[in-house]
Amino acid sequence: MRFEEFSFGSLKVDGIVYDYDVVIDRGAIRKRKKKASKLFRDKYGHTPLSAEEEIPWKCRRLVVGTGMNGALPVMDGVKRQAERRNVSLLILPTAKAIELLKDDLKETNAVLHVTC
Repeated sequence: MRFEEFSFGSLKVDGIVYDYDVVIDRGAIRKRKKKASKLFRDKYGHTPLSAEEEIPWKCRRLVVGTGMNGALPVMDGVKRQAERRNVSLLILPTAKAIELLKDDLKETNAVLHVTC
């Protein structure tokens, strides 16, 4: 998987531009379905990443890119599930998350927020 460009609202991977949040699950990329987390939006002022979403837990390490400015909230339920599943959870701004993913995707899945 080749990460080529990242800018506010856009991520280019393997020649394909994604203008929405993505989930990387065992080498496959799909759109993040955040509908289950929208009910928490008022509390956070932003749709957070919640344990209600379809998170790609089949990994040893889960990288969460929290956006250009690191504004994506990650709810405590996600952190508790990671601990319970013995998955190393790394939460950092998306640009830093991408740099980490460029180095090593082995046994790693990701949720990448492409705005804020």
